[in-house]
Amino acid sequence: MSAAVVIVTGPPGAGKTTAARLVAQRAERGVHLQADWFFDVIVAGFAEPWKAESHAQNEQVMEIVARAAVGYAQGGYLTVLEGMLMPRWFLNPVCERIEAAGCEVVTAVLRPPLEVCLDRTRERADAAVVEQLWREFAGVEDAIDTSAGPPPQVADLIWHRLAS
Repeated sequence: MSAAVVIVTGPPGAGKTTAARLVAQRAERGVHLQADWFFDVIVAGFAEPWKAESHAQNEQVMEIVARAAVGYAQGGYLTVLEGMLMPRWFLNPVCERIEAAGCEVVTAVLRPPLEVCLDRTRERADAAVVEQLWREFAGVEDAIDTSAGPPPQVADLIWHRLAS
């Protein structure tokens, strides 16, 4: 397999983290790269990523995330990049950066029904923010409804996309 990056994205509560880790673990050499970590390390001057004033910050962070994914992939790791890469803003530019570096990109947008996302995030996120972010993923073709099966089944679907 050539250098490959699998992007697992979707709204909060979609099951991205669990599915991404399972996919990375299936590879002989796999990395689960969590985009959220790159936001977490900003200790001063941070803007919440879903707010309008965060756009420049988000562009910079996504550029760094793409470079990290390329580095792992070119090092021989199946790299599973997981995070909320908004289709309207960041998914295509990140894919383009990774492809420009010579890596194959496979995307998996996870999007269960809103009620599922709200239930899964009840203890950790504001419902209005979850709904706003869920709507950002509306209309994505081939989205995977992660409410239809357990995480290993979702990982199977993602792995199948990679294999094909």
